[in-house]
Amino acid sequence: MTQRRFLPSGIAAVLAATVLALTGCSVAEPVGGSTASVDVDPNAPVVAFYGDSYTRGTGASSTEKRWSSIISADRGWTEVNPSTDGLGFVNNREYQSVDELDSVIAADPDIVIVTMGLNDNFSMPDRADDIEAAIEDDFTRLSAELPDARIVVVEPFWYTDDRPDSVQQIIDWVEAGADRIGADHIPDASHWIEGNPEWMAPDGLHPNDAGYAEMAEKMDSALAAIGL
Repeated sequence: MTQRRFLPSGIAAVLAATVLALTGCSVAEPVGGSTASVDVDPNAPVVAFYGDSYTRGTGASSTEKRWSSIISADRGWTEVNPSTDGLGFVNNREYQSVDELDSVIAADPDIVIVTMGLNDNFSMPDRADDIEAAIEDDFTRLSAELPDARIVVVEPFWYTDDRPDSVQQIIDWVEAGADRIGADHIPDASHWIEGNPEWMAPDGLHPNDAGYAEMAEKMDSALAAIGL
C-alpha cells in the first residue's frame, strides 16, 4: 500500500494535478497549516522541474502528454512541476504570486531539472546584464539550498528554425552557470524540434503531443547518458 508523504501545501497543490493526470489516484487538498498529504511512493525520487511553457506542457492535449510527465511516469519519479508560461530568468518574474524557484526548492527534491531561458530572448539585448546575473543567482541558490540534490541544467529550448544571436548567448550563459555549480549539463536541446513543423501545436509557438513525445525521447536518452 502506498504510504503518505508530507509536502509543503503549495507543492502538494502542484503535485496533485500531476498525480491525478498520471495515475488517477486520489490526492488530499491542502489543509490549514504548512503541510498537506499526497499519496505517493515514499521511495520514489522527487524530481522538480524549473521551467517555462515548454516544460509546463502548453500545447499538449493533456498533462500526461508533456515530456516531463512522460519521463517521470516511465522512470517512476514523483514529478513536481510548477513551470509557468512566459517565465524566464528575468522575464515575467515580477508577475509571479509565488516564485517558481521557491516552489522548486520547497519540494526538497532529489533531482532538479532546469529548462529555463527561452523567454529571456525577448528581453535581449536590453536586459543582457540582468539575465546573466539572474542565471548565476538562480543556480547559486539551487546549489546552496539543495546541497544534496542532483541538478541537471538543460540547454534552453527554442521554437523556430530562425535563431537570433541571443539564443546562443543565453545558451552560453546557462552552460557556464551550470559549470560553476558543478551541475550536469545537457546540450543541443534548442535543436530538438527544429525543422519539424508537424510537431508544433496550432499556435505555432509550442509543441503538440508528437513534439512533446519527441522531446521526451531525446530527454530520456540525454539523461541516460549522464547516468540518470
